[in-house]
Amino acid sequence: MQDEEKQETVEAGADPAVAEAAAAAEPPRNPHMKWYIIHSYSGFERKVKESLESRVQAFGLQEKIGKVLIPTEAVTEVRGGKKYTTERMFYPGYVLVEMDMDDHVWHVVKSTPRVTGFVGTGQQPTPLSEEEVQHIVYRVGEAKDKPKLKVKFEKNESVRITEGPFASFTGIVDEVNEDRETVKVMVTIFGRSTPVELEFNQVEKVA
Repeated sequence: MQDEEKQETVEAGADPAVAEAAAAAEPPRNPHMKWYIIHSYSGFERKVKESLESRVQAFGLQEKIGKVLIPTEAVTEVRGGKKYTTERMFYPGYVLVEMDMDDHVWHVVKSTPRVTGFVGTGQQPTPLSEEEVQHIVYRVGEAKDKPKLKVKFEKNESVRITEGPFASFTGIVDEVNEDRETVKVMVTIFGRSTPVELEFNQVEKVA
């Protein structure tokens, strides 16, 4: 019994972002649950999430309403040579809810403060397709693992290398790969222009 209590304590102290991503990957307790998207007032997404979770407890709907997620991604910004990571919502004004939909559940969710309605056609909310679940719900987990860099580089732009063997060298951007977050920079080494591939976080714009 003591071991169980100890285990619960450890889990409770875990990184909430990691715990949320892991929770999204778990199968629901109720196999009839599907993911739905609700509209909320922009800026109140976290309040809506908290209110919904409280209402699930208050109405005893644990078997009808599962996880509540706000799709966010970690974005790393470089300011003054230092990296700052912040959470940014991919879809401001939207909250994802896993539900076994019926009239009562619909009413409980719809009447939650700052919820303006469900995403769907007509009166009937439309659940996410399996493809959308993979793209939106599981992207939450991936985004936690790899923060995106909020930096835009352009071809022919001057940059300074900040890390690696060419640190403090300046060069000209030749290619930008947004997906891989890399740039190819032409650096003059021993009088010759040489292409060097670097990650976004290894270079900074020359003011």
